Amino acid sequence: MSPGILLALASAIAYGTSDFIGGVGARRCSPWLILLVGQIAGTIALLAAGLLLGGTPTATDFGWGVLAGVGSAAGGLFLYRGLARGRMGLVAPLSAVGAAALPVIAGVVLGERPGLLVWAGIVIALPGIWLVSRETGTGTGRPQRSWGALGDGALAGAGFGLLFVCLAQIGPDAGLLPLAANQATGAVLAGIGVAAVRPRGHSMRTAVGWGTAAGLTGAAGTVAFLLSSGTTSLAVAAVLTSLYPAVTVLLAAGVLRERLSAPQGAGIGICTLAIIALSLD
Repeated sequence: MSPGILLALASAIAYGTSDFIGGVGARRCSPWLILLVGQIAGTIALLAAGLLLGGTPTATDFGWGVLAGVGSAAGGLFLYRGLARGRMGLVAPLSAVGAAALPVIAGVVLGERPGLLVWAGIVIALPGIWLVSRETGTGTGRPQRSWGALGDGALAGAGFGLLFVCLAQIGPDAGLLPLAANQATGAVLAGIGVAAVRPRGHSMRTAVGWGTAAGLTGAAGTVAFLLSSGTTSLAVAAVLTSLYPAVTVLLAAGVLRERLSAPQGAGIGICTLAIIALSLD
């Protein structure tokens, strides 16, 4: 298995773990506070690592980093809005599939020509991501569907897809400072969101603890994706990284003893087949 694929899988593990930690923290205080603290923690960590490790980033690299931050923040905003509407069964899988599909399209436009096994892995992975991200239904036992949910899911997926595409454009000699710019952009936008929502009655100590843990693991996922996209194709790196919902679901099942639904179990199996196909190319 190539280093690029291993790094993409490491990114998926880190992002999935970050979502799990952030989700648990969001049950204890405002998700907006968790998001804000996480972005600040990621900014500080990547800024310190970037200054320590060095690099020669250009203005273009910083531009891609900022645009990646806009995509990340927009994806999180529409995902939260969709989930707040009670449309998790549609919004979450749409956003995950969109995050995988958009970089594949961008890669082809930019001149990538994936081999047959890569295409097979991509085709296998997309329904797997959908299934593993999908809630079985609502309190009425029927999945909720609406044009609003479709829009939120599509826009969230576009935001996360934009994040992956922009990160892949950062130069190999840029170091980690453009990633700090990515996190800082997300922190500013999250801060605007917190100021608008004004969450009350929540413990900042709780938010700092859970948010910092989520932010640091998320930052590790971003670094792993950047390294992966520099050693394998954008399509492969993005699709493998987009398997992160499977990690979140498995952690919820193992740690919180949440029941794994039959569709989610099937999705994890399909995602495993996709990993095998992508790693054999």
